Amino acid sequence: MSLPIFLHHYPGSPFAEKARLMLGYKGLAWQSVFIPMVMPKPDVLALTGGYRKTPLLQIGADIYCDTALIAEKLEQLQAAPAFFPAQGEGLARTLAQWADSALFWAAVAYSTQPAGMAQMFEKAPPEALQSFAADRKAMASGSTSLRPSDATSAYRTYLDRLVDVLGSAPYLLGDRPCIADFSAYHPIWFTRKQTPALAGVIEERPTLVAWMDRMAAIGHGQSQRSNSQAAIDAARAHTPADVRGLPFQNDHGLALGSRVTVAAESFGTEPTEGTLVAAPPGHYTLARDDARAGRVHVHFPRIGYALRPVRS
Repeated sequence: MSLPIFLHHYPGSPFAEKARLMLGYKGLAWQSVFIPMVMPKPDVLALTGGYRKTPLLQIGADIYCDTALIAEKLEQLQAAPAFFPAQGEGLARTLAQWADSALFWAAVAYSTQPAGMAQMFEKAPPEALQSFAADRKAMASGSTSLRPSDATSAYRTYLDRLVDVLGSAPYLLGDRPCIADFSAYHPIWFTRKQTPALAGVIEERPTLVAWMDRMAAIGHGQSQRSNSQAAIDAARAHTPADVRGLPFQNDHGLALGSRVTVAAESFGTEPTEGTLVAAPPGHYTLARDDARAGRVHVHFPRIGYALRPVRS
């Protein structure tokens, strides 16, 4: 019997929208766990040990961080329809990485101008906006952010490039959506759905609008509301998947069994500490013990994350 899939997310998160849409495309049933937009997030940290970004995918006692790795896991669970095309896989992955970084940050900087922020928080008390701004400022410590005017210029250019890539095709790389479509969709979704006052930059590009409507039609699949305690109980009730026998790509001179930390290279750099139990090409796996969740394995992609030894 397969283990339940939990997605830890909140409705307005663009990367969570990417994950929700990927789950819908795969036709997988999943448990929806809403988490706070801002710290503190004690239930999230019980599972990850430090990583606090949204979303997380949980299967039993295995926690998958970052939508790039979540896509890999979903592809493993359900091969068809595929995220990674047999022809042009490298191009799809490269375009997805660009969309999840350069396009995303341009979209966020553009969409969080005062008019966008006012619309996002128009039904929330004033302190909610203040809390969000303080939280994201702390997450961005040390990162470089675009000014609104520069973000507008970059965003318009990126959207024109996507229109050019689409041409007359229904999706970015052909007749079916691939990982590039899911990665390019969510930053633009953020503008269109969360800050519609600023969505004219999208609406003036009909090719882009038609593509977005096709992507939105995929839907989120079959989800059922759950809660953090149920997810933590599920982690405690299960044993992490066996990672013994996986190939070991040792780029850091660290043996399996080493005490290490993994943290995002920029934005939300809170580290997770644990024991390195697997490091195949593509990702790292840390084992850690939590008083509430028990023994869990926390998985991170290699790209965008720094692995460091814990110095005694």
